[in-house]
Amino acid sequence: MNWEALLNWKLLLQWPGPETQTIIWLTQVFVVVFCTVSLNFVMMRVLDILTVLGNKTASKWDDVLIEALRLPLRLVTWVIGLSVAAEMLYDVSESALFEHVGMVRRVAFIAIIAMFANRLITGIEHNLTDPGRMKKPMDTTTAAAVSKLLRVSVIITSLLIILQALGYSVSGVLAFGGIGGMAVAFAAKDLLANFFGGMMIYMDKPFKVGEWVRSPDRTIEGTVEHIGWRLTRIRTFDQRPLYIPNSLFTTIVLENPSRMFNRRINEKIGIRYNDWRKMPAIVADVRQMLIDHDDIETDARTLIVNFDTYGASHIEFFIYTFTKTTNWVRFHEIKQDVLMKIMEIVEQHGAEFAFPTRTLHMVSDDDQQDTPPAPAAEEAQHAHRG
Repeated sequence: MNWEALLNWKLLLQWPGPETQTIIWLTQVFVVVFCTVSLNFVMMRVLDILTVLGNKTASKWDDVLIEALRLPLRLVTWVIGLSVAAEMLYDVSESALFEHVGMVRRVAFIAIIAMFANRLITGIEHNLTDPGRMKKPMDTTTAAAVSKLLRVSVIITSLLIILQALGYSVSGVLAFGGIGGMAVAFAAKDLLANFFGGMMIYMDKPFKVGEWVRSPDRTIEGTVEHIGWRLTRIRTFDQRPLYIPNSLFTTIVLENPSRMFNRRINEKIGIRYNDWRKMPAIVADVRQMLIDHDDIETDARTLIVNFDTYGASHIEFFIYTFTKTTNWVRFHEIKQDVLMKIMEIVEQHGAEFAFPTRTLHMVSDDDQQDTPPAPAAEEAQHAHRG
């Protein structure tokens, strides 16, 4: 091997060919790879600096752009460097292994551009739904639906461009896809039903991630964790995951308690029959207590407090009102406070709550002697009933 040839720098600058000395083209390939590694290192450091500077700016989108560029830039650097090295080796050896370097490079560039677009879409989605970055964050379900559609569009478009770059006719591919799509539609009708069910969820928005839903038709109740194109994952209150095909939501009745405006208190209170004269005053005081209560909504919601019915051992009045909160835990705290205040009102009026009672009349021997004997027919009738 002629090491003295390395001293002639003009030879190092010439593109290698079949007559190029081995030491020359080996050095050239090494220099290309070394420059690729160095350039990649320098670009990463520059991006790190830009990231630090971007965090200090008021703009919310420069960080997304830099993060989306990080991996594609590295890949572009390596594709350019390795393709140049491969072309050098092809010109030196004319091996069939390196004949398609140009085509592979074009396909790689298209795939990298598609990767950059997908990463940018994902970053924009995260920004739009992040309360720390947006004053009015976008709905998570809507943002996820739009970003998925955009990513699918980018992938399909990039695949068509790659097929065109490989020499295939895009029109023929689309025609074949139309015929094949019909066959796939028949074979995968359940999959398509779930897909369009997911589309209806994204468009109609009967629920979104984080909301509590339940169905009176099925044993479905819990918090929505994820809405996919085929399945929706719901976490039940006993912390079990429930996976539901999206097509099911087009055929069942669904209730969304998370979107209620208020929670209802509907209770019946029983007091003794002996306290019936105190009922109007008790009802009036309970109604006034609810009107004055800070956590009870009486302006825009129905408030009813009235004597309701005669019970077996008590008389009842009922309360029908709504709390201002929809939080489950807070609602029970308010309900407890209301019920305790009702007990205080009943006690203040000298009344008592009723409980099941039974009166037993005892007949003495003297009373039995004073009672005339029943006729024979009546005795027979009592015996028959007994």
